Amino acid sequence: MRLALLIALTMAAFAANSLLNRAAVDSGRIDPLGFALLRVASGAAMLWLVLALRGKGRGLSLRSVPWAGALSLAAYMLGFSLAYLTLGAGLGALILFGVVQITMFSVAALRGAPLGPQRLAGAGLAFAGLAWLLWPGGSLSVDLTGAALMVAAGVGWGVYTLAGKGAADPLSATAANFLWCLPLMVLALIFALPGWPAPGGVVLAVIAGAVTSGLGYALWYALLPRVETTTAAVVQLSVPVIALAAGALLLGEALSLALMLASAVVLGGIALVVTAPAAPAGRSQSRG
Repeated sequence: MRLALLIALTMAAFAANSLLNRAAVDSGRIDPLGFALLRVASGAAMLWLVLALRGKGRGLSLRSVPWAGALSLAAYMLGFSLAYLTLGAGLGALILFGVVQITMFSVAALRGAPLGPQRLAGAGLAFAGLAWLLWPGGSLSVDLTGAALMVAAGVGWGVYTLAGKGAADPLSATAANFLWCLPLMVLALIFALPGWPAPGGVVLAVIAGAVTSGLGYALWYALLPRVETTTAAVVQLSVPVIALAAGALLLGEALSLALMLASAVVLGGIALVVTAPAAPAGRSQSRG
């Protein structure tokens, strides 16, 4: 029960990232690259502060570069922020976590994970809900550039999640990823200098970085060794549902009948996956 509540809290934090990014960028309060940079910087600062309070600040190793974590985090941050120039919060989250699911299930299958018929059926049902909305000529008109950027972000987040499965110290690993991601974000600014942000945009970016990203990702890394790779992949499909509902309530985004029905299909698929029997002993992918 406690694990389920912590997972629900983490998914809510992930959904909040979409809302904060969309609210800040779409309103013109801050440039997408500026938002991404401030998000990473404030996340790194928060994580270092938590480590320092726990007496581990000086023990954070910066000599060993976590290439997989840092590069995948940078790809996610940049694609995520830029995509929200044209995508709604809920729609962007749908694309993001649909791609995350494909990425993680593909890797799990290549590693020989015992998926089982119920997990496969649940994953297929959840993805069908996403395809229902995103299919060309369907009920929604999707900007192709924004969708492509969010696809890149989804691949980045899928790789980032998989990289966290073997983290011995989740908090330190998350802090190292953020710290090494920061120069990559600064490098991106060379190609497109952001405009001067409004105070409101800075506040939203800092909240997204310090709270819903920094602390949220540290919690996710701590939870990952306790859940199977396939379960971790599909449970994240609850994030678009949360983002869709919150986007309609808080940002005034459209919430159509098709959107609600597709969300119900996604939740049904998640339910099938998380209630599937555990993998046989010796074949568990809990540390995929």
